[in-house]
Amino acid sequence: MKNYKEIITIDPQIRFGKPCIRGMRISVYDVLSWLASGMTSKEIIEDFTELTEEDIQACLSYAADKEHKIRVA
Repeated sequence: MKNYKEIITIDPQIRFGKPCIRGMRISVYDVLSWLASGMTSKEIIEDFTELTEEDIQACLSYAADKEHKIRVA
């Protein structure tokens, strides 16, 4: 997979600066929520044909990286 930083973009003009996929209005949060609700990658891609498996993997990588950087005091 490409570096997720090539797929996940942050633009203050799109979704109030939330991390999104390739400048689209689909956010990382959206994808993670769909996965958490039980949708498969295949179902997400069927519903949102502009997404790819690589986009979904980038969302997971982004979330894992963010979680890794969180420190609990």
